[in-house]
Amino acid sequence: MAIQTTAPAQPEAGPANPNHARRWLVLCIVALAQLTVVLDGTIVTIALPQAQEDLGISDVDRQWAITAYALAFGALLLLGGRIADYWGRKRSFMVGMAGFAVASGIGGLAQNGIELFAARAGQGVFAALLAPAALAIVTTTFVEEKERAKAFAVFGAISGGGAAIGLLLGGILTEYLTWRWCLLVNVPVAVLAIAAAAAVMRESRAHGDTSYDLPGAVLITLGLGSLVYGFAQAEHGWTTASTLGFIIAGLVLLAVFVAVEARSANPILPLAIPLHRDRGAAYIGSALVGAALLGGMLYLTIYTQLVLGFSPVVSGLSFLPMTVAIVIAAGVSSQLGTRIGPKPLMAAGPVIAAAGLLWTTQLDIHSSYVTGVLPGLLLFGFGLGLLMVQMQNVALVGVADHDAGAASALANATVQIGGALGTALFTTIYVAAKDAFRAANPMPTPPAGFPTGMIPTDLATAKPPSAAQLSMLPESFRDFLDQLKDYFFSTEVSGYVHTFAWAAVLVALICPVVLVLVRAKRSDVPAEGPVHLG
Repeated sequence: MAIQTTAPAQPEAGPANPNHARRWLVLCIVALAQLTVVLDGTIVTIALPQAQEDLGISDVDRQWAITAYALAFGALLLLGGRIADYWGRKRSFMVGMAGFAVASGIGGLAQNGIELFAARAGQGVFAALLAPAALAIVTTTFVEEKERAKAFAVFGAISGGGAAIGLLLGGILTEYLTWRWCLLVNVPVAVLAIAAAAAVMRESRAHGDTSYDLPGAVLITLGLGSLVYGFAQAEHGWTTASTLGFIIAGLVLLAVFVAVEARSANPILPLAIPLHRDRGAAYIGSALVGAALLGGMLYLTIYTQLVLGFSPVVSGLSFLPMTVAIVIAAGVSSQLGTRIGPKPLMAAGPVIAAAGLLWTTQLDIHSSYVTGVLPGLLLFGFGLGLLMVQMQNVALVGVADHDAGAASALANATVQIGGALGTALFTTIYVAAKDAFRAANPMPTPPAGFPTGMIPTDLATAKPPSAAQLSMLPESFRDFLDQLKDYFFSTEVSGYVHTFAWAAVLVALICPVVLVLVRAKRSDVPAEGPVHLG
């Protein structure tokens, strides 16, 4: 899902802007690449049930198709921004696009879950190089105030629509071709973007101190990776050696990262950025939003396909009202923010979004989309729209021009890392809830004479007999199979609604954080329009 940040400081015009003469064509190329990165966060979500069945991925492991991408993207985004500035923005853009295409191709041809997860991680690595390079190119290309506003409006509209396009495109490709094309489609797009960039773009890079903070980059990557993996292992118990070991190791590595950054001459993340109380609240909010959005919504997508029986296309369409609600609320937030300031909207948004998630905790196997899912999506989307515009503006309050890029990258990184942690955490909650349901609700007892070899253990093994086979079974056997089907669906839904409840708790936590920490007034937030980032 795209988020909004204010654009970095305006660069100087003149010879330092080699792309000015072809600026609108450059914008088209960069926006196409940015769209690819943004929609990839959601396009796989719709395709995941089919990919899971095709590759034999377990319910526990399927979360890595989302987590691997979000973790690699978020953990390396700060370093990717530095590389783009120092190594060259055009070069970073082309290499990032090429690597993203290769990883997408490998994922589209994957023969098992491990290959798919590795490819998704590869996509995240190169997206972390591509996304900041794309924004930097737009920022340094458009220097005249009015043109720059138009450029960011176009860039933002395309990026902001990426999540919705990903849901719909994922459904179309999965239903009418195969889930593999949700990844393979990136290859021709990348070839087109690279060819156009090679012909049209000119190189630009930052000057001055261009040394890399490699120790910081390694520490934050390993620390976040260890922390996420520890959360994922919690399905085996929070007190097991693997769970505690990885979580503790992650926290220690992150503590060492903070110590290294405090002493670094050219840190990958200047600590003054997140330690400011207003900005710190915004980054905490970004992480919690990412957890709920990327983690919690995964199970609602599965619910629409598995329980409601929606096709991939219809499932994708079913989430569009949430996107519409976000867009409407974002407009309302932008207007009200200039009158009442960011704090009231940042406090109200999470409450409304949490109410939407709580609505979905009432879902069961007999719920309908109109009364069960749709109201929750609308409330969740409207609450996010109110929150995100102000949250991402506050993320840049008081940031010096020199650090604006790092602050913007951190705002995006926290969303991705929150999503990775949230997906791992919610998978653990999902598994625990299913186990508790089974303990409290034993499987239906088969009638006398029912073949024990035909009794499935879960939905993955519950292959329904054909109509001809079913007609030959005694009525008591058919009734038992119906009861068993309802039992398995109820077990799944019990896991889903628990994840929705915890997602609501995480979103609601943003409200007290805002009330305690945020002091920014309407005059403190940047006056420029927001720009969407992936």
